[in-house]
Amino acid sequence: MTAFVLVSGMFTGPQVWAETAERLSGAGARVCAVALTGLGEGAESPGAGVDLETHVADVLRAIDAIGPAGETCGGDGREAGEGACRDIVLVGHDYGIHPALAAADRRRERVARVVYLDSGLPQDGVPALAAVPDRALREELAARAAAPARDGSGVLAAPDRDGWQRWGSTEGLGGAALDRLTALASPHPLGTLSQPLRLTHPVGTVPTTGVLCTGSGTTVETVRMLVGFGDPAMRFLTGPEVTFFELATGHWPMLSAPAELAGVLLRAAAGGGRRLGPVTPAHLRPFLLDVPRVPRERSGNTDLYAPEGDARCPAVVFVHGGPVPADARPTPRDWTTLKGYARLAADQGVVGVTVDHRLHSLADYPRAADDVADAVRRVRAHPRVDGERIAVWFFSGGGLLAADWLGAPPSWLRCLAATYPVLAPLPAWGPFDGRFRPSEAVAGAGALPVVLTRVGLESPGIAATVEEFMAAAGACGKEIEVVDVPEGHHGFETLDPTDASREAVLRAMRSVVARLRA
Repeated sequence: MTAFVLVSGMFTGPQVWAETAERLSGAGARVCAVALTGLGEGAESPGAGVDLETHVADVLRAIDAIGPAGETCGGDGREAGEGACRDIVLVGHDYGIHPALAAADRRRERVARVVYLDSGLPQDGVPALAAVPDRALREELAARAAAPARDGSGVLAAPDRDGWQRWGSTEGLGGAALDRLTALASPHPLGTLSQPLRLTHPVGTVPTTGVLCTGSGTTVETVRMLVGFGDPAMRFLTGPEVTFFELATGHWPMLSAPAELAGVLLRAAAGGGRRLGPVTPAHLRPFLLDVPRVPRERSGNTDLYAPEGDARCPAVVFVHGGPVPADARPTPRDWTTLKGYARLAADQGVVGVTVDHRLHSLADYPRAADDVADAVRRVRAHPRVDGERIAVWFFSGGGLLAADWLGAPPSWLRCLAATYPVLAPLPAWGPFDGRFRPSEAVAGAGALPVVLTRVGLESPGIAATVEEFMAAAGACGKEIEVVDVPEGHHGFETLDPTDASREAVLRAMRSVVARLRA
């Protein structure tokens, strides 16, 4: 018999698992929804003494109470099903993956599989708070956790009914489910977010399954792309003991899709799911166009590809997406996609520039924006560049960096382009710096031409941000030139070398160059 130990995320307790637990136990499994100290309906105020280790201990008690003869779950958790238990599947949702991983690390002989349910990929020595992209909020919460006061500053208040979207996608949650989520919520102890996760074995030592909620913006293909960046921490995801499932819902599937979630968990326990296998990075595959091998000039974090001759020319600065691990090699300015665009620009008679910026995590957007602004400043001062005729072209996760340029475009910025961009923070990212919201900044774009390349086979989460951007542009009367690639994927320049894809790249480039020369 399989036993499922369910660990809830921020603000929630064991009650949120009720429907999923009922279906799992109906299928013959034992189920324990762990009551983490201070969380869930009716929980007492957690106080200043609750930290991550407190919640790890809660999960360990639940694991230890599951014996071969059907003992109760213990730890104030909920248990259903009787009989001999051979396998324990430990499910961590959202923040819950932190205590779940730590518990699995200490009970490796008991845990058959760890399931990451719409969660991050935490590492040894890193606190959960590090995943909050909004730097100001992250620093505020860290300060409050370090010196909790008696006035309740040691906890993070639970969202009201209208505030859940800030913490994850509410896709699939009807009004009744949202009311229930709000009623079950409780403040979250800050000490659990600021204390680093401690592991004695590498992540992935125990067989692993990722359950990705596509409403949050993550798919198996997204994971494949991230693994391709070369982050050593993600290499284990290509192993044979790692599987993946997708659920077409938002961040709380135990409320929005309990039957589907139960089915996925049962299949995960049996070792089912998709496997990544060996990953060939899409950004290193051949570019879809045969472009001239223009010599490059490397300076600092930029590479410049200039047309033949000595004349000053307009320039296009290509801004990569991410986050990209700091130790990824080659770095983005050497990716075949970006080099291909830069060489194509030079072939069209303008200077193409690729840039390495420091978007290594979701919290790095401010410094990445500074890197891009500095690179553009230096490009404008280059003797081969007409500094009054500049275009900036954003890709993928770099799309959020377009907000600064859209909100107050300088006179020398003659065009802004974006290809399969992220144009609003994804729900799974949680609280995010309000500065990086192109959907809000587009109202200030004025007469700045914008060229947007949109792929038809985009992940649902990213596609939703593009729709949001287009709606915001329409609401303020801003025209956007859209280049559609109906059969194109995210990264189509190396994934889909079709005639339609080639024509889309050429059309977008011609449009940008035309505006630089106007």
